[in-house]
Amino acid sequence: MLAFAVVRPRGLPEAVAAVPAAVVVVGAGLIPWEHAAEEAERLAPVAGFLAAVLVIAELCDGEGLFRACGAWMARASGGRPRRLLGQVFLVASVTTAVLSLDATVVLLTPVVFVTARRLGVRSKPHVFACTHLSNTASLLLPVSNLTNLLGFAASGLGFTRFAALMALPWLAAIAVEYAVFRRFFARDLMEESLAPHTGTPRTPVFVLATVACTLGGFVLAPALGADPAWAALAGALVLAVRSLAARRTTPAGIVRAASPLFLAFVLALGIVVRAVVDNGLDTGLGRLVPDGTSLPALLGVAALAAVLANVVNNLPAVLVLLPLTAPSGPAAVLATLTGVNIGPNLTYAGSLATLLWRRVVHAHDRRVDLGEFTRLGLLTVPAGLVVAVVALWGASQVVGG
Repeated sequence: MLAFAVVRPRGLPEAVAAVPAAVVVVGAGLIPWEHAAEEAERLAPVAGFLAAVLVIAELCDGEGLFRACGAWMARASGGRPRRLLGQVFLVASVTTAVLSLDATVVLLTPVVFVTARRLGVRSKPHVFACTHLSNTASLLLPVSNLTNLLGFAASGLGFTRFAALMALPWLAAIAVEYAVFRRFFARDLMEESLAPHTGTPRTPVFVLATVACTLGGFVLAPALGADPAWAALAGALVLAVRSLAARRTTPAGIVRAASPLFLAFVLALGIVVRAVVDNGLDTGLGRLVPDGTSLPALLGVAALAAVLANVVNNLPAVLVLLPLTAPSGPAAVLATLTGVNIGPNLTYAGSLATLLWRRVVHAHDRRVDLGEFTRLGLLTVPAGLVVAVVALWGASQVVGG
């Protein structure tokens, strides 16, 4: 399944291999039907939440949000590459946190390419920032990443408490990334722009207000006894009605934006991973997972999660590790998320988002040097993991968790 998801022969969706694999493990008796149904039922609300967020991100793009971001970055940078890198870090971090890492990879990365080209600066530092921040900057909110949604469900935390515990790790990890990028790409950032952009971007006020209200709904829903997924659905419906009325999209386009085949892949992957875990993987990994929530234990959990993410991809890694770390408490779950979110910056196979980013780069007639990608990962991942986990441990002492 994972090999198929990485290679995607002929561009076929991941579900082409995943759904038959799930049928095989159930049919062969590797997992009882009841357990498979239980796993699908557990993942269904997460998949629904993800679908709503993906629709919101796609409709925001249709309303011109990312084009406005590109115009704003070009104008605010004043044609200076270093300042543009700062703008990209800001926009990519917020986009990833609020609209999910897929929005940063699929929707923002092409905008960054175009913005750098218009300014006449080298695009490499800014485009690399998109892929790194699609992983690292997804620490903040449950909606930032599918792995976060899974961890959020397992942690027992509320939306606000989750964000409070992850805010400092999020900022610390991004700061490490920025410091390393400034040094690593120093030569690329020395070149001044030949075409400074002075245009004034049009701000899509309605879209920003809808997204802000949706975020507010994530916070208020638990207090009202409702699932935050209803807030995501409401935000998606508001934007969908507006876009349909303006004929900027179609019902079929909205369905495509929800990525039903990817959601089927997620459900099938959960069933297959559950079968692997039930047949002995939990026992083997259980010996490696540190107990408790002390700083050394959290560092150990994050390191194990990062290694596993680069071996089997971050989504299977979190599905495997959550049942083993959840008994230790929310801090251990959040340490797991820290590992599977920052760790994938080390290799292409670490996350599906990185693989998708590479396809976006190739579509713009650019090639990614594997050695350069790995060297950058070796500089950012270990340092980012350590500072983020230390910040998480400190936050858990203050906030509790």
